[in-house]
Amino acid sequence: MAWKRQGSPLQPISVPLVSSKVPVLAVTKLRIARERKLILRSLDWCVEPGQHWVILGPNGSGKSSLLAALTGYFAPTSGNVSVLGETFGRSDWRELRRRIGLAGPAVAALIQPSEPALHIVAGGVDGVINLWRRPKPAALSIARKLLRQLKAGGVALRPWGHLSQGERQRVLIARALASAPALLILDEPCAGLDPLARRDFLTLLNQLPRRLPGVSVVLVTHHVEEIVPAFSHVLLLRDGQKLASGPLREILTSKQLTALWGKKVRLKHHRQGWSMGWA
Repeated sequence: MAWKRQGSPLQPISVPLVSSKVPVLAVTKLRIARERKLILRSLDWCVEPGQHWVILGPNGSGKSSLLAALTGYFAPTSGNVSVLGETFGRSDWRELRRRIGLAGPAVAALIQPSEPALHIVAGGVDGVINLWRRPKPAALSIARKLLRQLKAGGVALRPWGHLSQGERQRVLIARALASAPALLILDEPCAGLDPLARRDFLTLLNQLPRRLPGVSVVLVTHHVEEIVPAFSHVLLLRDGQKLASGPLREILTSKQLTALWGKKVRLKHHRQGWSMGWA
């Protein structure tokens, strides 16, 4: 499925965006080293169309570096990175980034406090942050519709610096969706949210895959409580290495999480998702 650039950005049309035979992303023997420090080592990972993944791991496990490699901001030291059928080093990653929606602290840190929410989202149509002139009417139309659909229409004219953390996360997701991406990456989206805002955000997160048919969603987190039922697969990272990956129900176990955290874990599964305690 692809997305109409005109009209509602969430209205699906039956035009193939990525072949069902082509992985959404594929990482092969990925190795990243910086200043003699090995960050990721020999990582293999593949996301097929229709799958929604969680990348789970403690701080320092290599999650942020993996995201940087997927979005073309970190060149692999060795190995291959392929996203939406394009391979790093053989394709124009600046153009490819328009098909990857990214919402996270790296984007948030670049936004000026005075930038209105509506302009932030409109800038996402062309992958621009901090617009220096009024966006085009078509981009503003897309931005308004996305903000309304994400229940953030009331903050459209408010500056970034006046938004709550929960409002900021919705604006960032709206911005990530503005370019009609085929891959949506959410990097620690619940960071800084109070309990009520977190609950509301997780409800939205659980709805996203269903509301975005044809778009693969990747959630990066270190909290199992943020893994809502909509996610199908999980990649466990520890010390720059893949501990395990595959269907969530098979991989997410007390035994695997004990190995991930280096301390005995008791994992519980319930209708709303998962919870974890120390045994």
